Amino acid sequence: MCKINPRVDFAFKKLFGSEENKDLLISLINAIISEADQVVEVELKNPYNLADYRAGKMSIIDIKAKAENGRWFNIEMQISEDYNFDKRAIYYWAKLVTEQLSEGMMFKELKKTISINILDYNFIPDTAEVHNCYKIINTATGKDDRLHDIFELHYIELKKFKKSYAEIQSALDRWSSFLTTAHKLDREHTPKELASDKNIVKAISAIDRMFDEEERQVYDVRMQSLADVESKIASAAEKGMEQGVEIGRKETTRMIALKLIQQGTAIDIVKSVTGLSVAAIEDLVKSAS
Repeated sequence: MCKINPRVDFAFKKLFGSEENKDLLISLINAIISEADQVVEVELKNPYNLADYRAGKMSIIDIKAKAENGRWFNIEMQISEDYNFDKRAIYYWAKLVTEQLSEGMMFKELKKTISINILDYNFIPDTAEVHNCYKIINTATGKDDRLHDIFELHYIELKKFKKSYAEIQSALDRWSSFLTTAHKLDREHTPKELASDKNIVKAISAIDRMFDEEERQVYDVRMQSLADVESKIASAAEKGMEQGVEIGRKETTRMIALKLIQQGTAIDIVKSVTGLSVAAIEDLVKSAS
């Protein structure tokens, strides 16, 4: 079984952002984009480099690549919930567009830039679709007239991927299955639906052998950091629920007292029923008058 989780951004960057694994990146990209945009070769603009992650730095977790057809790609794996990720994705897309322009270049030389965002949590509401693609359309016609073909943004929400191995049909299904079930996969007993894809087989074989001792330490630190974040989020949510219950309880008590006052109930009886102080009840009497 795979001991390394490929959904952890550091591991994802090593697996798909290394020169020796460009074939895996190409396969992943082609599984997501349209037939018209398929790529044959990519040039990594920020290849994996351990030095970028020493001393706990995790600022370079996306993968930037340029294809032989001129397309530019920004690929990112996000494991922790970030509900402002849409703004972040557009920011990184825009940044990659501006990076294309060198001194003396003209705007017509800008190439189509595609943002691919793989999320390990549910982000887009009101849809069960695993893969959602956003483009600029003409709101008058509702059509993509390709006047603004430079922009394309993809979201892959892995939590929405529910297919069994027997239900796998597409390359994206295979990559989604790999990313979500890597901890269950065994190089010696890979399901035939995944074993038919040489890139998946290579990824399964590579993932547990791609870290040296120092990289494994960086990975473990990253895992601990992510666990700490999840713990803080859970604690905050629990505290918020407790506060919500308390607020709800106080509001219910207030409403009961107000109802009794409106019915002409004596203050001492209202106090006995609700537990409110005389001063609080008198304030309610004033507000009800």
